[in-house]
Amino acid sequence: MELTNIGDIKQLLSRHGFSFSKGLGQSFIVNPTICPQIAEEGNAQHGWGILEIGTGIGVLTKELALRADKVSAVEIDTRLMPVLKETLSDFSNIRIYNEDVMKADLHHIIKQDFSGLRAAVCANLPYYITSPVIMLLLESRLPVESITVMVQKEAAQRLCAKVGSRESGAITVGVNYFGSVRKLFDVSRGNFIPSPNVDSAVIRIDVDKEPRLNGEAEKFFFSVVKAGFSQRRKTLANAISSQLGADKEQVYSVLRGLGLPETVRIEALDMDKLTDFSSELMKLMK
Repeated sequence: MELTNIGDIKQLLSRHGFSFSKGLGQSFIVNPTICPQIAEEGNAQHGWGILEIGTGIGVLTKELALRADKVSAVEIDTRLMPVLKETLSDFSNIRIYNEDVMKADLHHIIKQDFSGLRAAVCANLPYYITSPVIMLLLESRLPVESITVMVQKEAAQRLCAKVGSRESGAITVGVNYFGSVRKLFDVSRGNFIPSPNVDSAVIRIDVDKEPRLNGEAEKFFFSVVKAGFSQRRKTLANAISSQLGADKEQVYSVLRGLGLPETVRIEALDMDKLTDFSSELMKLMK
């Protein structure tokens, strides 16, 4: 059975009485070259364990298992369990967890399944849950070295934007706070069944080993980012004052100390300026 052949896919799904769920954003890849490329770019190799999120019928899962020592996949759709039992029956290095990734104990899965292995994440993420999943993986500080995911092309552009540019947003800052991100390649909508209404892209986040900030400083940093981008048309001083209750004169003094104009907006600050601004403002607000 060829898992990217449309005829084989339809027969497989019909045999199991499976129908696509719009609510889960299900689209399965039908281009045989895409998943091998994701696996190669996503650290699927000897000595590694790969955490996959969302298996579909197992197209990417199979390619990961061919290369990595172990693959642990979290799939929310119970209807896919018998399908996967058939499509992945030849592999002994795959473990499927029928769970919601937002509720699963990913630290436990990695510790239990990948003992002695380096770890990475690879996934074809449903568009509706892209940002929450990526931030969950990063904020949880999972012991993974990279996160390689397929996302909506527009989301990829935002994620890969330069912090301090007009294209950046809170998610851009969030991802770049935890590591470095780059786009690997585009995937047009015609490579899926059913075909989505948008194109996709594969990105890779290389996760930093050490956090930029710790404890309360990190928590305050993200409150600044949230406040600034929730009112991004306002000046940073106005946004921080209204959202965090900071005294405007305190904000102005921090901005001046960093060589920034009092009228600056948050989107104009690069990562270093953002972390410096947050750290200095926190000192004044204590």
